[in-house]
Amino acid sequence: MKTSSTGRSDERAVRKGDSVAVYFVKAAVHRLAHAPQRAEALLREAGIESARLDDPSQRVPAEAVARLWLLLTEELGDEFFAFDSGGMPRGAFAIICRSVVHEPDLRRALRQCLSGFNLFLRDIHAHLELRGNRAAIVLQNRIADKAIRSVAEEIYLSMVIGVACWLVGRRINLDHTQFGHPQPPHGADPLLWGPWIEFDAPRTEVEFSAAQLSLPTVRNFASLKQFLRHAPEGVVVRFRNRAGLAAGVYRRLKASPELDWPSQTQMALDVAMSESAFRRQLEREGFSYQALKHEVRKALAFDYLNDSSLSISEIAIRCGFQEPSAFHRAFRQWTGMSPGRYRAARTASRD
Repeated sequence: MKTSSTGRSDERAVRKGDSVAVYFVKAAVHRLAHAPQRAEALLREAGIESARLDDPSQRVPAEAVARLWLLLTEELGDEFFAFDSGGMPRGAFAIICRSVVHEPDLRRALRQCLSGFNLFLRDIHAHLELRGNRAAIVLQNRIADKAIRSVAEEIYLSMVIGVACWLVGRRINLDHTQFGHPQPPHGADPLLWGPWIEFDAPRTEVEFSAAQLSLPTVRNFASLKQFLRHAPEGVVVRFRNRAGLAAGVYRRLKASPELDWPSQTQMALDVAMSESAFRRQLEREGFSYQALKHEVRKALAFDYLNDSSLSISEIAIRCGFQEPSAFHRAFRQWTGMSPGRYRAARTASRD
């Protein structure tokens, strides 16, 4: 879930126009494969046509997915779609949230949050790992069913990161995500998982700057009640929305040649919004226009580094850095390694 520094995360969890990839829905009803008529009835009650599940290019309105989550939670008695052999009984997510809301900073809150999930789940466990100026949430997954293994990991991480974002009142910036499964047809969104995404990795983990662990928590039990009105379904559905304004602006910026980016005023006009409405909507999704430009620069840097014909000095210029040394410093902050080392590692992994 992407929250804003202005506290707009307490608004309605999903809105008209938000959508979720159909693969998520298909995986959600997996445990009802033995009862296709019941699955059909729940999909219909949620407002989702079952025929859409066979087309991986389809997207489903987020409000319908949120309704389906609640229906499946009632049907299966599990807030984790019965993916895990231990499971998360109804109310488990609320218990976890109540256990972390009093923690003073993100470091302690994340450790407590992961402990809470570990208490309920048997097949997916996770821990917080510190690596100098980097930190990572590392998963161990014993789910054998390939049809749900990858989605279970994505939902788990969406829940944990969604709680973390809400607690500190801002988006947690991920820099590097490794998935221990092959790349799925839907790929992976860099606005969710960061600019450096790998598949078929030895394990699944998300890495970020350890400096963010010092962020103070800004929520209390009064705001928790409002948060839980749309959780966990609203947390995950909103986190997974790729059809929002931020995603569209990100794609526009990345497609612009030579960083010839419009001003915020002009971009708002381009998407037929007033500048104030444009800014507020980005805030609701956890971004500012400046932050999106920064994310695009990061994504371009990784794209260019995969092109061996470009020197690192050329890449620095293309990404808007006046000096190669500034690019080196920024890249080390993002990854904990130099651009040259990253390029060498990527080359070695392809050989």
